[in-house]
Amino acid sequence: MTENAYDLRKESGGTRTVYDIFTGMRALVNEVEQVGPQMAQADDLADLLNLLFIRRRSGLVH
Repeated sequence: MTENAYDLRKESGGTRTVYDIFTGMRALVNEVEQVGPQMAQADDLADLLNLLFIRRRSGLVH
């Protein structure tokens, strides 16, 4: 099983989207779709969401 659940996708127009690799849907943070952040911010957000995903799976986050 993959350790990651989120990745970056380049959209038309050059923007980046953080998306769920299982569903293909854009990631939501506080009910806001994560589309259009700068590359570094998008990469950091994907890393954070993946860390939370791993912790939830291992039972470290409720």
